[in-house]
Amino acid sequence: MFTGIIEAVGHIQKITPKGGDISLTVESGKLDLADVKLGDSIATNGVCLTVVELTAKGYVADLSGETLQRTAFATYKAGQKVNLEKAMLPTTRFGGHMVSGHVDSVATVVSRTQTGRAIEFWLEAPAELAKYLAEKGSVTIDGISLTINAVDGNRFKLTIVPHTALETTIEDFTVGYQVNIEVDVIARYLERLMMGDRAAQQSGAGGLTMAKLAESGFLR
Repeated sequence: MFTGIIEAVGHIQKITPKGGDISLTVESGKLDLADVKLGDSIATNGVCLTVVELTAKGYVADLSGETLQRTAFATYKAGQKVNLEKAMLPTTRFGGHMVSGHVDSVATVVSRTQTGRAIEFWLEAPAELAKYLAEKGSVTIDGISLTINAVDGNRFKLTIVPHTALETTIEDFTVGYQVNIEVDVIARYLERLMMGDRAAQQSGAGGLTMAKLAESGFLR
């Protein structure tokens, strides 16, 4: 688990294709790796990655085809800056929100406006994630725990204060830029809980979802 409070900005040093997967070498910048060992997790632009090798300047992790399909990593190149956070400790100050590092999909920046010293972004998420986006709720964007300030369908607004822009990659976001998005995990558990006993029913590939229940008329 993570908190979405970024500890350092690193960059991708090397991407090595391996069959349908890739091996990622990350230079971790100011991130303290003194207490990191093989098998530990580091959120890399919001994706929970397992350290398989420690290098002189960072770490190596493997990304599966599933991860490449769901995230923006498929478009990354060597030199790409990434937000980094080590897994939280029981003694960690919980400054953000509960972040699993299991990215749901990719969202797109649709506008950027300077408002005083803050930056306002509107992002567009896939339509199927709209139900998880709530005004004043939490969302994780490229590993950053952020508060949603407004919602319009599957679009949502973020207001970024100078400190966040300085300590993360968000200053580099431009219109059209694609980001990793993870919705609030509590909302996902609530959705499953609302299914009640029907959650145990199988409905073929993909399982029983709220969309399928709605189609069947159960939620009307």
